[in-house]
Amino acid sequence: MAKARGRVSFKENLCKGCELCTQVCPVNIVVMDRERINIKGYHPATVKEMDKCIGCGNCATMCPDLVITVEREMGKEDK
Repeated sequence: MAKARGRVSFKENLCKGCELCTQVCPVNIVVMDRERINIKGYHPATVKEMDKCIGCGNCATMCPDLVITVEREMGKEDK
């Protein structure tokens, strides 16, 4: 059986740090990058463990500024 995997990318300089994406991630991998500040002066969202992304798209759907893109692929299930 194939397992869904995802890859999330952010237009980080457009992120306003609202944290809505962090609240809807079912695997809790979307976080605010407290080490960096974007050109708007906010901590941008990032993914801490991309290999755990299931490609659900919740983060992209929730983002009011269309900052997030999710690519989904089907891979072999881990054994």
